[in-house]
Amino acid sequence: MSNDETFAAAYREHYWAVSRYVARRLDGRGSDVEEVVAEVFTVAWRRRSDLPPSPLPWLYGVARRCLANAVRGYGRRRRLLDRLGNDESAHGTQVVAGPGSDTPGDWVHEALARLSPADQEVLRLTAWEELAVDEVAVVLGCGSRAAAMRLHRARRRLRAEIDRLQITPVATGAATPRRDIPKEPGHG
Repeated sequence: MSNDETFAAAYREHYWAVSRYVARRLDGRGSDVEEVVAEVFTVAWRRRSDLPPSPLPWLYGVARRCLANAVRGYGRRRRLLDRLGNDESAHGTQVVAGPGSDTPGDWVHEALARLSPADQEVLRLTAWEELAVDEVAVVLGCGSRAAAMRLHRARRRLRAEIDRLQITPVATGAATPRRDIPKEPGHG
């Protein structure tokens, strides 16, 4: 198969997986997602001779770097708008969560948000993208042992954050925070 055919097959087979990967990390901002995905496949086209036989982890690695570039760009634009005084606070606009906005599972996102970006990424690659450790290693650009160790440490830190939030399962299978339950003497 030629490089062009290899690229076309990778595009057809993995476009939606890469789109979901990017969307989950940009919280579904549609036009931004499309822009980053387009950049991922532009890079893949330019480097089509480098596409491995199983290109999805490689494409995730490219997407990870494209996302980092995009986030830096968003930060620069945000700082420019702040300097110009053209932000939401200058116009009195404020977004407030409505009543009942605490949805089941929010505690997981809260615990995950407390982790470093590197820990968040390795956990998302295994949970959201359903990648094996060897594939995570390709995305992160490290060896399989290093990826396994990063995953192990990230899981341990996530467990610690969940414990800090004092999350306890309830009989329905959902989880609820125990923030109002006093700690027993000698426990934490």
